[in-house]
Amino acid sequence: MKKIILIFEDTGFRDLLPISYLKPVYELRSGILSLLSKIEYAFDESEIYLFCRKYLEENYREKKKNYRINLLPKTGEVVLLNGRVLMNRKLQQEIGKLQVGEALMSSEDLIAAAIDAGNIKNIFDEEFLPHFDNAKFKFKTIETEIIKHPWDLINNNGKEIENDFKLIQKRAKKVRATVHPKFKKVELQNKKLIHIDKGVKIEPFVFIDASEGPVFIDENVHIMSNSVIKGPVFIGRNSIIKANSTIYQATSIGQYSKVGGEVIESIIHSYSNKQHGGFLGHSYLGSWVNLGAGTNNSDLKNNYGNITVTLKNKKVDTGLRFLGLIMGDHSKSAIGTKFNTGTICGVMCNVFGYGFPPKFIPSFTWGCINEMTTFDIDKSIEIARIVTARRNIEFTESDEKLLRQVFELSKEERKY
Repeated sequence: MKKIILIFEDTGFRDLLPISYLKPVYELRSGILSLLSKIEYAFDESEIYLFCRKYLEENYREKKKNYRINLLPKTGEVVLLNGRVLMNRKLQQEIGKLQVGEALMSSEDLIAAAIDAGNIKNIFDEEFLPHFDNAKFKFKTIETEIIKHPWDLINNNGKEIENDFKLIQKRAKKVRATVHPKFKKVELQNKKLIHIDKGVKIEPFVFIDASEGPVFIDENVHIMSNSVIKGPVFIGRNSIIKANSTIYQATSIGQYSKVGGEVIESIIHSYSNKQHGGFLGHSYLGSWVNLGAGTNNSDLKNNYGNITVTLKNKKVDTGLRFLGLIMGDHSKSAIGTKFNTGTICGVMCNVFGYGFPPKFIPSFTWGCINEMTTFDIDKSIEIARIVTARRNIEFTESDEKLLRQVFELSKEERKY
């Protein structure tokens, strides 16, 4: 009988807002793969069940038609697995040893627990969030990586690109590392760590350097002339790297994105654009984001001190010297926008004006610098429908419903 793995969200999703507003935490990316895909690779012979917040369920079912979402396994032994874990071989082995009634803890977070299917409903509430104080487990403490804040995804990105590259290479038996003859005047350094997939177009005078980490270029990527890519880097399928771009180490770019200028140690989700000049560093951009020409962010304070951010109306010392912009899905910046270190920008914001915007920009905010007002929800939806249609993606009724729900959920943020 196949092992059953039930991947769940817990209240930790709140510290991952705004990038977790419109997707379960395990759909966030660090490296080449999402947190979910890493788990699926580790347990590829298991039956996977997914629990997500109740308000995400309808939209997530629509996007993941072949998955069991918010459904209870009927019988058997089930491993409950925290969707914020950064899966690795050691953790996989520890999970494999679990017996019913045993659980793994890391600091204050429950990582995994083995339970009989019939007892699962006693742990999860109507929002599909767990309450483990309702269950009696024999706990074992382990040290493992679990994502607590958005910057954890950024800080692990370079290492995770390397880990995922090895994982995919092992599964695929081999990784393409040759350049098609039509790629004229393209320089590759350390070819054994460069994956160039089918349909990739690389224009002359491109330099791809994998001497300090792998470079994975997925299907149908287009890299324009005079660009430099220094690994570890991942570029998702059907994305475009604009001419004269410099993509530095520890950068992941999702599918159908357009990226230009200078980028370092950043994660850009699918269908997002930063295609003009400007610097993006130590940042995380959600899906359907668009940064206007000349948008820049700071990722280092002038006094080289620790960077603080605002989370849930509280100042949090990240303990980091480098941290840039955290931006939720569907948000946009106007030309010449300047973001300060550790800026958090919510979902569906339209940022414009002279000077620096606040370091915390609530979801559905219009303006931000000279005056902040609420971005009308009906106009927000109209723009989202136009933007997705430009990529031949249908903006569905459940997409609209989800945005309206997040508009209500984020109201407390907008007490300007």
